[in-house]
Amino acid sequence: MRSVETFWDLQSEATEWRRYLHQNPELGYRLHNTAQFVTGKLASFGINHIETGIAETGIVALIQGEGGDGPTIGLRADMDALPIMEASNKPWSSTIPGKMHACGHDGHTAMLLGAAKYLAITRNFKGSVALIFQPAEEDGQGGQRMVQEGIMDRFGISQVFGMHIRPGIEVGKFLTCDGPNAAALDEFDIVVKGRGGHAAQPHRTIDPIVVAAQIIVGLQTLVSRNTDPMESLVISVTKLNAGTAYNIVPECAELAGTVRTLLPSLRNFAERQIQACAQGIARGFGAEIEFRHRRLEPVMFNHFEETNLAIKAARSLVGSESVSDKMIPSMGAEDFAYMLEARPGSYIRLGNGPTASLHHPAFDFNDEALPYGIGYWVNLVETALAV
Repeated sequence: MRSVETFWDLQSEATEWRRYLHQNPELGYRLHNTAQFVTGKLASFGINHIETGIAETGIVALIQGEGGDGPTIGLRADMDALPIMEASNKPWSSTIPGKMHACGHDGHTAMLLGAAKYLAITRNFKGSVALIFQPAEEDGQGGQRMVQEGIMDRFGISQVFGMHIRPGIEVGKFLTCDGPNAAALDEFDIVVKGRGGHAAQPHRTIDPIVVAAQIIVGLQTLVSRNTDPMESLVISVTKLNAGTAYNIVPECAELAGTVRTLLPSLRNFAERQIQACAQGIARGFGAEIEFRHRRLEPVMFNHFEETNLAIKAARSLVGSESVSDKMIPSMGAEDFAYMLEARPGSYIRLGNGPTASLHHPAFDFNDEALPYGIGYWVNLVETALAV
C-alpha cells in the first residue's frame, strides 16, 4: 500500500481542476459544463470506456486492471453545487451569482479525477474500477436515479464506496463506522385551518397562528418525552407562513420541516405521531389540519466487510492513529444511501481542517486534502482488488 507522499505530485494539477470547478458551479441535474470538463479529463488520461448522460448529466467510466480477471467496484463522487451566494472572498470564488460549491463537491470530483489519472497509468489491480460521477446529490435524487437507470447491473458493480469532506477535522484524518452512518430524511407540511377575523376581536376567531405555535412546541415532546433518549430523532420546523396584515387574524397558517432518524421503526413512529400530535392540538382549539409527509433518502448503512476494507485502505495511507472507526453517525442525509441499498459498500469522511461549515457562504474546500482523498481511492482499489 502507498503512503500519502506518493500523491503529492498530483496536488498541483488537482488543485487547478478543483478551483476551475469552484469558479463554475452548476446545480442539480444541469451539470453540462461540469460533465464536459470531467469527460474531457477522463479521456485525456487514456480511459476509453466512458458513458455519459446517465441521470441526465451523470458519468460512469471504467478502468480495467492489469492483474487479471476480478470483480468491479464503484467509486462515487458528487458534482453539483448549491444555490448560495458565495462569501469566501477567495481568488477562485464562484463566477456565477447565487451558485457556489458550499459542500465540497468540487473537491470530491477533483479527488476522483486524480485517482482516475493515477489508476489509468498504474493499473495495479485485478478486475475493474467504475468511476461514478453523480449529479443532483443536493436535490436528494441523483443517486437514486443512477441506480434506477441500472448502473449497478450495467457495469457489473459488486461493491460501491463514497467519500465526503468534513470541516472541523484535521486534514489527513479519516472517520467512519459500520452500520447506520447518516440519517433517513423525510419532509412534512402542515396546513392549520382556523377562522379569520379582526385582530381586535380574537375571541371571534380561531387563530391558526396560535395553533401553529402550539403544534411547533408539541412536536418537540415527540423527541424529548416519547422517544428513547438512546435513539436519534430530530424534528425541525423550518418554515412558518401566515398572515398578510397587522390587524387581521388569518384563515390559515402553514408550517413545514424535516424529520431525521437512524431506525426504520422510529421513522414510522415519527410519521404517525407528527400527524396525530398536530391533529390533536388543532382540534383542541376548534381548528383542522391538512398533513402531508414525504419520504426522501433512506438511512445510509455502511456494510461491515466493506467498511473494514475502507479502514484498511485509509490506515495504510496515513497510519492507524489518523483513522477513527468510531464515528458518531451523522443526522444529515446523503443520497449515496440508495447506492448502498443496491450494493454492499461504505462511506468515509476526510478532514477539511478548521474551515467554515458545509452549506455556509464562506465555505471552501481545503486543497491540502486533495492528496489524501486521491491516495485513499487508490489504496482502496489496490486493497479491494489486490493482485
